[in-house]
Amino acid sequence: MGDGDERGTSERPSPPSNAVGRHLLGPHVVGQRVVVRHLLPDGRANDVLGVCTSWGARTVVIRSDRGPVEIPVADVVTGKPVPPRPSVRHRVSAHDVELHVASLWPTLRSEPLGTWVLRSAPPLGGRLRRRANSALAMDDPGLPLAEAADRVRSYYVALGQDPLIQVAADGALEAALAPLGFSPLNSGDAHCQLAPVSKAQRAAGPAAGEGRLTEDGRRCRVEYGDSTVVARGEAALDGDWLGLHAILVDESHRRQGLGTRVVADLLDWGASLGATTAWLHVETGNDAGLAAYERLGFVTHHTNRYLVG
Repeated sequence: MGDGDERGTSERPSPPSNAVGRHLLGPHVVGQRVVVRHLLPDGRANDVLGVCTSWGARTVVIRSDRGPVEIPVADVVTGKPVPPRPSVRHRVSAHDVELHVASLWPTLRSEPLGTWVLRSAPPLGGRLRRRANSALAMDDPGLPLAEAADRVRSYYVALGQDPLIQVAADGALEAALAPLGFSPLNSGDAHCQLAPVSKAQRAAGPAAGEGRLTEDGRRCRVEYGDSTVVARGEAALDGDWLGLHAILVDESHRRQGLGTRVVADLLDWGASLGATTAWLHVETGNDAGLAAYERLGFVTHHTNRYLVG
């Protein structure tokens, strides 16, 4: 047994004195995606790419695509944090993400127009919702654009509504619809943001369970407050996508963490049913909301704009 240990030591070349330890890695990179160059027993260098799951006094563990790799800290030559791998969800088209909106409202009616969707719903909370009463216009309507624009007009005029089209902001379709009489609304631009449910849960903290949660199949509502509701939010599950919406905190109760508690409860509910991706819309001028969701790990996938014709 002693011979084996001695043979391993004697066969391993000694690295130069400045080859090990000159790097910017350490316990502070736990949880980050890193690339680590380390020495193999035969003296060759090897690179490992993955998430650092632990960094101890003697060993660092990297979770690579091939599984966990344990590396003696003394053998680390160099390395650095690298950007996170792009989320598969962020490669999904804006059209496919926006189709999940249908899960928010059980009363939503829809009619296909090629890949466009004509949507309508009765007033919700006493008012018509633009998302539920506009044509989702992304990709190909299956007929000339002028004819598609006329179809949108006739559909909403028959309902007694202004014709609204939801498009990706500043895209080619917005420009092409302008000569056909569709121009941007003065308000309503909104970022569609995504986050992994697990990441958002970690950032939001554990669900307090203090709110009143009401379930209705694949939808739920959370409310905080005794005689008066001071914070609330809703969520809907569509496959493994969790849509968050109508998250509101009474002005007199803001900056107390209630909004985060509402989101934590909704995320917990969705995760229990298998949700892996959370999405929401937040208006571009809502700086406080954007900052709050950024802290929870949400990033903008695309930006929506409403055109009226």
